[in-house]
Amino acid sequence: MSLDPRISLITLGVEDVVRATAFYERLGWRKSSASQNGVTFIQLKGTVLSLFSRQALADDAHVKNSPMGFSGVTLAHNVASERGVDAVYKFALSCGATPVKKPEKVFWGGYSGYFADPDGHLWEVAYNPFFPLDREGHIVLGE
Repeated sequence: MSLDPRISLITLGVEDVVRATAFYERLGWRKSSASQNGVTFIQLKGTVLSLFSRQALADDAHVKNSPMGFSGVTLAHNVASERGVDAVYKFALSCGATPVKKPEKVFWGGYSGYFADPDGHLWEVAYNPFFPLDREGHIVLGE
C-alpha cells in the first residue's frame, strides 16, 4: 500500500477556542458551519485548520499538556513578493498577532517574518523565489 501524501487538517491546541476563533476571523478566515461547541473548523485552500482546546487535544492524544513555548513547529503563509510579505505581516499585527521577527532578507535567499497567534503558534510569512506559486497560490516544487 502506498500513501497519497497530504495534510488534510491541522489542529492547533488553544487555551480559549472563542478567543482564537475571533483572532482568525479578524484575519478574514471564516468559521465553517461544520464547527461545533468547543471546536472551530476553518476551510483553507486544500486544508482545514481546526482550533481545539489544548487540554482536550493532549487528552485525545494521551500526552501531557506541556507548557507553552517553542514547539519546533511553524506554519507558513507564502506569498508572491517581498511587498506581499510586508502587507500580510502588517495586517496580521493589526488583527492582534504578536510580532516575533520583522520581515527581512534571510539566509536561504528569500524574505520572511514571523508573528505569533494569541496562543503563541508561530506563523511565517515568506516570499521564496525558489518556490513559485501557481494561480491558486500553492507552492510548486520542482521534481
